Amino acid sequence: MLDLNHIQSDIAVLPEEAQRLVLDFVSFLKQRYSEPAQPEDKPEKSTYQKFKESGLIGCVSIEEDLSITYKQTLTEELTAKYDHQ
Repeated sequence: MLDLNHIQSDIAVLPEEAQRLVLDFVSFLKQRYSEPAQPEDKPEKSTYQKFKESGLIGCVSIEEDLSITYKQTLTEELTAKYDHQ
């Protein structure tokens, strides 16, 4: 367990500039570790919901098996685009 009296006395013997740095660091830690307030009646949105609302899902049309055929598709598209050179 932390001894707050000991910490307070250690900080008190520091120069004023160092005490300000300690205060800034404590403020930084409070911001970093504070929980964002979520309304009780509104649960956090899923990643899918966030992408859907942003318009990224469904914004392009691709082949369903693109994860398997991406190399062939990329080669064909680049050849068609730059073959005239």
